[in-house]
Amino acid sequence: MSAIFQDLEARRAEAFLGGGVKRIEKQHAKGKLTARERIDLLLDPGSFQEMGIFVRHRSRDFGMEEDRPYGDGVVTGYGTINGRTVYVFSQDFTVFGGSLSETHAEKIVKIMKMAMDNGAPVIGLNDSGGARIQEGVMSLGGYADIFLLNTLSSGVVPQISAILGPCAGGAVYSPAITDFVFMVKESSYMFVTGPDVVKTVTNEHVTSEELGGADTHASKSGVAHLACESEADCLFRIRELLSFLPQNCEEQPPIFGTSDPADRLVPELNEFVPENPNKPYEMKDVIRAIVDDGNFFEIHPDFAGNIVVGFARLNGRPIGVVANQPAVLAGVLDIDASTKGARFVRFCDAFNIPLVVFEDVPGFLPGTDQEWRGIIRHGAKLLYAFCEATVPRLTVITRKAYGGAYDVMNSKHIRGDLNFAWPTAEIAVMGPKGAVEIIFRKQISEAEDKEAAAEVLIQEYREKFANPYIAAERGFVDDVIMPSETRKRLIAGLEMMKNKIINNPKKKHGNIPL
Repeated sequence: MSAIFQDLEARRAEAFLGGGVKRIEKQHAKGKLTARERIDLLLDPGSFQEMGIFVRHRSRDFGMEEDRPYGDGVVTGYGTINGRTVYVFSQDFTVFGGSLSETHAEKIVKIMKMAMDNGAPVIGLNDSGGARIQEGVMSLGGYADIFLLNTLSSGVVPQISAILGPCAGGAVYSPAITDFVFMVKESSYMFVTGPDVVKTVTNEHVTSEELGGADTHASKSGVAHLACESEADCLFRIRELLSFLPQNCEEQPPIFGTSDPADRLVPELNEFVPENPNKPYEMKDVIRAIVDDGNFFEIHPDFAGNIVVGFARLNGRPIGVVANQPAVLAGVLDIDASTKGARFVRFCDAFNIPLVVFEDVPGFLPGTDQEWRGIIRHGAKLLYAFCEATVPRLTVITRKAYGGAYDVMNSKHIRGDLNFAWPTAEIAVMGPKGAVEIIFRKQISEAEDKEAAAEVLIQEYREKFANPYIAAERGFVDDVIMPSETRKRLIAGLEMMKNKIINNPKKKHGNIPL
């Protein structure tokens, strides 16, 4: 029997080496970890249970029958992060460049199905040269099988993709369907067609990093939610993200104890909003002052900076934060901000994470560029996302709430549950200056001192409309509160709504304006 056991150990040892010592050394020389080293960093120590370690490809063409390494280029299985089960696949670049074959895809699909059946997140560690050319349509079919599972899993269990090397061609669409995409600066990239094809077709000269690197996708395209400094940083951030999320759509997010008092006042916020309504301030400072221990896990920090989204906790309870950012483009909503916000709102709603909105928005960005690129359609995405959301939804209007943007940013009219305003709030169709120039155009034109006349009328308009009290009289604002008491009012509201149940009309699915 000892020989049989020794044979098993030898086969395991062979599988653990992947593509061999030389290829592992080459991977390390690039500053990259191996597939198994990544799993060890990501999961709780000793928790990983591998599946499919002895799987081999079935190809017999182009001499492939002579090279059949165990695992076939992907390590799959399950383990725990902070004691909670997750499923993971980690592509092994030392085996055929991590290329996807029929059996490689089958291994990934198997754990994705298990994740759905057992209600736990799926994490994909992507490092692949793409479809295995030697297998032709079988490898392409494998990608499609994965895409289908990504789609069916969407909104059922959280799906997270880490791009830790190349990800090109059809391979990019699986991460694109998942909920969050993490990339590593200067070592990972994503693109549909590489620099050589781009040069041939468009005569553009561009490097892989410029075309599809982490910084590019984190700041320009929005494909990447976070650009990380290293692979270790990327994996640790995934662990942190999961601490805010439930295991699946049937669960509530995990509640952690906190030493930050629920009734803590934040007196510095009483002086935070500038008296000059056109002067910017940092909304992230407002968020950090209110949430537990100042801990805010921002999503998409480098993309569409005029809106801020991310996760935090209030009295230990996870929340999704959506906030206009007065420090960038005055917090105006444009195409990218609307899409970014809508995607985040829909994720939070899918996984039972309450939404807290901090509003200071002067409207939608005007101009031919925005109109021709479809600001109407893209802006409607954010409106649609808030309208269909059934999780607890709270809004705090800190300053401007103008025009249609007031409606869109979780107003009472679209089922906002608790809507608060600071005394500094200005709720109106438009700003005082623009309103006066329209309403009193004739009166101003006939005045001897047009500038002085306009200033008097602007001040009168501001006193009458640029405040929260008319909205409060109508019940569109539930209360006007001191900024310092925002934290305790939000916590009380979340506690009151912890058992909220609301259902949308029965339907197959809506038709969001994509």
